[in-house]
Amino acid sequence: MNLFLKNISQLVTVAARGKTAKTGADMRDLGILTDAGVLCRDGKIAWAGPMREWKETLPPDVAELDAGGMTVLPGFVDSHTHAMFAGSREKEFALRSEGATYQQIAEQGGGILSTIGHVRAAGKKALKRQTVRYMNAMMQSGTTTVEIKSGYGLDMDSEIKMLEAIVELRSEELMGVVPTFLGAHAVPPEYSGRTGEYVALLVDTMIPYVGRKKLARFCDVFCEKGYFDLAEAERVLNAARTWGMALKVHADELTPMGGAELAARLGAVSADHLERVSPRGIAAMKEAGVVAGILPGVSFFLNHGYAPARALIDAGVPLAIASDFNPGSCMSYSMPMMMTIACTQMHMTPEEAITAATLNGAAALGLSAGIGSIEAGKSADLIVAGIPDYRFLAYHFGANHVRTVIKNGTILEF
Repeated sequence: MNLFLKNISQLVTVAARGKTAKTGADMRDLGILTDAGVLCRDGKIAWAGPMREWKETLPPDVAELDAGGMTVLPGFVDSHTHAMFAGSREKEFALRSEGATYQQIAEQGGGILSTIGHVRAAGKKALKRQTVRYMNAMMQSGTTTVEIKSGYGLDMDSEIKMLEAIVELRSEELMGVVPTFLGAHAVPPEYSGRTGEYVALLVDTMIPYVGRKKLARFCDVFCEKGYFDLAEAERVLNAARTWGMALKVHADELTPMGGAELAARLGAVSADHLERVSPRGIAAMKEAGVVAGILPGVSFFLNHGYAPARALIDAGVPLAIASDFNPGSCMSYSMPMMMTIACTQMHMTPEEAITAATLNGAAALGLSAGIGSIEAGKSADLIVAGIPDYRFLAYHFGANHVRTVIKNGTILEF
């Protein structure tokens, strides 16, 4: 579809101007235009600018959408999710409401391990069917690109089943999907007390298969006390890089283990969580250009400390916001809600939150050359929101302000 959005009251371009990400004070520059228009042709943005500068006559193959009174933004890029799973964990939520901690629940067989049995028992079609429902809900909330991790199978057959399902969704659905291999999410119960043997399985068997079949763009690892230590994480990540995968790290969520420094040393695209990141880790990420993926919904949902967003931004680290949508620690995929939490609890400005949820989210996936901002040549991934000002996204929380979602120039029907 070729489409012309006209009379846009407020066009939030988040213009990158050739940069892969925004850092520091530049995160507050949203490149806002008023009374603007956007021409989408062949799935790309062909032109964006003030209506007064539009002098051409539209050809008959271009549909028009009047966005008067509306705010138009880039589609959200959710760069960290576990959106493919089976079962649910509302009982754990109830236990936490009575004071149980995430680690206590895990020690009782809950947490990540409780989802494994459901995923192992589920067929690929069932996994895809549930994930599509979540993806459609995400798109209705303005997310047009999502990263989806494996990591709830933790054996060869189940991990491959998950990755194959994610890859199939990437080709079958209009939403942008980025697959990540997270076999190092936890040590499965059959390897309890034998972490080294499970790491050997990952390195010698799973990762080579995933690499040969090109089932994942990224490899991630949960580098944390009780899960995988620095040496084990490095072994997994080095093997993944050998097999052509880019790197991500679940870093410094519960303890300051040095995951951020590891991500920097190995050239990871992003280090995510970072609730306990050290000043040394922040400096290392800045030096290496690692994107900091912060997950406000997790800290809110688990009622534990937030990542030091202000310190990361002020240090010049490129910062992205993601939902971490998953059944245990953040059962929410609303990127506007993540932005509200970032503003109210992490001292980010609305402008920084929008940049973090769009352009910098794309950078956390290595995709900011093609998505994340409204600029000529990029994919026409747009949100038309029924709000008078972009600040309403985080300000008026708990409501979905998205009126129209456009992916690759196509208006989505829900």
